[in-house]
Amino acid sequence: MKKFKIGYRTVKTAVGAAFAIAIAHYFDLQYFSSAAILTILCIQTTKKKSVHAVYTRLIASFIGMAFAYLALETFGYNPLVLGCMILIFIPTIVSLNVAAGFVSSSVIIMHIYGEANFTLDLFLNEMALMAIGFGTALAVNMYMGDFQKELDRYLCEIEDLYSSIFSEIVKYLRNGDTSWDGKEIIEAANILNKAKSLAFKDVENHLTRKQNEYYLYFDMREKQLEIIERVLPKITTLPVMVQQTNLVADFMEELAENVHPGNTAKRFRNKLEIVKEEFAKMPLPENHEKFLAMASLYQFIEEMDQYLMIKQSYKGIKKKSRKKAITQS
Repeated sequence: MKKFKIGYRTVKTAVGAAFAIAIAHYFDLQYFSSAAILTILCIQTTKKKSVHAVYTRLIASFIGMAFAYLALETFGYNPLVLGCMILIFIPTIVSLNVAAGFVSSSVIIMHIYGEANFTLDLFLNEMALMAIGFGTALAVNMYMGDFQKELDRYLCEIEDLYSSIFSEIVKYLRNGDTSWDGKEIIEAANILNKAKSLAFKDVENHLTRKQNEYYLYFDMREKQLEIIERVLPKITTLPVMVQQTNLVADFMEELAENVHPGNTAKRFRNKLEIVKEEFAKMPLPENHEKFLAMASLYQFIEEMDQYLMIKQSYKGIKKKSRKKAITQS
């Protein structure tokens, strides 16, 4: 059984429905309770979705009224005419990409069918119901929760996990420790999925914003995670430990201590070049196993260069809530 929870969207739905029905009743509109239905149908998870919901339902309702007037007034108010009208009405709103407004428009159409007489007063009544229902939905949906604290938390969790992963690599390289179960990889993937979804919702809550800095950040981290997953087998399957292992371990240890929102990618890429130079100075492998180990280590540092390159190309996040602007790289 799921935990009982009242979210802010539920609260907005309840408040919006109550206000819509109260306003419609105050103006003594026919079918005043329908204003609440129209409001409920437009409550969405983001501002952009709310605006789009109102748009589709408004257009569909206008088309529905036009179809109802032409069909029912011309051929009579009977179930067969209504069914034939809906048979044409649905493909019409689908072709206009406003099919989501079918239920809302059906409410209006049923009012007209129930009255069996399309008058100016009925038309104005339905217009008022739509104005109150859709307007109330827009008003309550203009309030959306602030996701920044949660996004910051995801950011910190990801960086901690990456640091842990690199530390486990160092343990293996220094001590041959194979006790790590790799759970941080799975945790990081799960957090990135949640974080990107939340960052996308944040974009949808800003009507003029086309992208989110957090989304770009988590997308960058996701690309890095793909590299981490790809290079782990190159390290964890070394046939023997060679002299170059300590070089890589030293580099990864320093990298593990510096997984943070600082612009350090260029510096670490320079350090990686020094590691490559040291590789070249070391004696050639004595046997096939050492050759394979050296090759795997070299492939690993090449992949880590790609990891850092992805980070270096990232523009960054500027957070007003922090004392200093943070540049992700």
